Amino acid sequence: MTADAALKRKKVVSPKWIWVRRLVQTFFLLVFLYLLVATIQGITGRLPNDLFFLLDPLTGISAFLASRNWIAPAMLGILTLVLAVIIGRAWCGWVCPLGTLLDWTPSRRQPKNPAVSPVWSQGKYLLFFAIILGAVMGSLALIVLDPITILFRTFAGVILPGLNQLIGSAETWLYGFKVLEPALDGIDGALRGWLLNNQPFYLANLWLLAVLAVVLALNALRSRFWCRYLCPLGGMLGLISKVAFIRHRVDAEKCISCRKCSSLCPTGAICPEHHFAANISECTVCLNCKEGCPVRAISFGKAQKSMYSQNTQRRWLLSSLGAAVVAAVFFRFIPSLSAAANKLIRPPGSTEASLNNQCIRCGECVRVCPTGAIQPSQKDSPSKLWTPVLETRRGYCDYSCNSCGAICPTGAIASLPLETKRKTVIGLAKIDQTRCITWAEERDCIVCEEMCPIPDKAIRLGSGGGGGGSGRGGRGGGSGQGRHPQVIAELCTGCGICEQQCPVAGESAIRIFPPET
Repeated sequence: MTADAALKRKKVVSPKWIWVRRLVQTFFLLVFLYLLVATIQGITGRLPNDLFFLLDPLTGISAFLASRNWIAPAMLGILTLVLAVIIGRAWCGWVCPLGTLLDWTPSRRQPKNPAVSPVWSQGKYLLFFAIILGAVMGSLALIVLDPITILFRTFAGVILPGLNQLIGSAETWLYGFKVLEPALDGIDGALRGWLLNNQPFYLANLWLLAVLAVVLALNALRSRFWCRYLCPLGGMLGLISKVAFIRHRVDAEKCISCRKCSSLCPTGAICPEHHFAANISECTVCLNCKEGCPVRAISFGKAQKSMYSQNTQRRWLLSSLGAAVVAAVFFRFIPSLSAAANKLIRPPGSTEASLNNQCIRCGECVRVCPTGAIQPSQKDSPSKLWTPVLETRRGYCDYSCNSCGAICPTGAIASLPLETKRKTVIGLAKIDQTRCITWAEERDCIVCEEMCPIPDKAIRLGSGGGGGGSGRGGRGGGSGQGRHPQVIAELCTGCGICEQQCPVAGESAIRIFPPET
């Protein structure tokens, strides 16, 4: 059969498996988004909210290696590894929500899509090895490049807070029209809690969005550029796929060398120079080649002998491993570039050590925090980039909440009983008498004392100087005129509600500092 005749015949063939894959991809993306928006205080469902992180073997194994602690829930990632042993990188083509978004992102299509060069495709192996070696040395700095963390962190830290602010602002404006009030009340009631909440939008978090935007924008260079060259989870699954039982096969007697399969492959896994065999490490089992073949010469079944040079692949892997050692050492021992890194307030139940060797920068705690106090750190050392910190001027640690520890998939934030969490000290409030209304202006103000959630009140009103002030003095300090707030250090846990509620414009007159300062 000629190539032209075969192509004409193909018109009657229905690409049913492509539609099946798209439906499966859409299903998993919707599950991912559902778990994302359901990650709020007090809400529990039948599925664990961190399901995709538990299925992600890269985050689970890395956290295990870095912390030297057994993280039982993360062992669910073994299912993904088993899937790779059975049918290669099917996770990437069927399950991964970021991979689905990449398939939906416009990309550069070429009539003849050449095979992925080992020179460039080794990038994902370099990042994979660097993450694993860094974890062995006790650092999870590069786990920020895991695809599940990239997607969840961006939605939790930027996209959902941005939508929350936009919808809230639109509602405020529309409430000016009385006729719309009933409809707006209904909409607000439907969205309140899971989309509309108190989480603020931070301009600094646009860096999170920039990372995802770059990942998607790289599609303009090549389809699934991220999956081909950079994804460390793809690198991990690609290595395991080398022993996959089921893989791409070509019937040489039927093949007419039309090159349609290589042009349809989104990852460039099919190489015409090797008799249209697929590099199993790059194949995402999308089935485009199978459904697009005009003579049905392509199938997926028991492994055939590889047409690729194992020696060449081994050399590229060894060079990637060498470069990964350098990268891992760099990110493990690079010093802090900011003095602010030593003045950060961390969530209750976490320590600097636990965040360094257990935190996967996933953003689950950012999403679940009801006040928006927990945010990805922008001021930390590179080794702790985007680990959680409390921005106590814009949010506070809710006295009745222990959700961040409950949702953390790796135990970087310990799950504390509520009563234990309420007594956990994360900081200490200090008053700047030069800014405090009662100290500097001799006007009455009881906001910090009134808002303090400690039953015995860690902030009390009294006359005279001292009592938790910053030591810098003030025009009214110690005059005895009016009642001045004073911090009882023995009772203060550093929750930050006093700083968040302080009515002084700009920097608060009462601020939270780490306990040791």
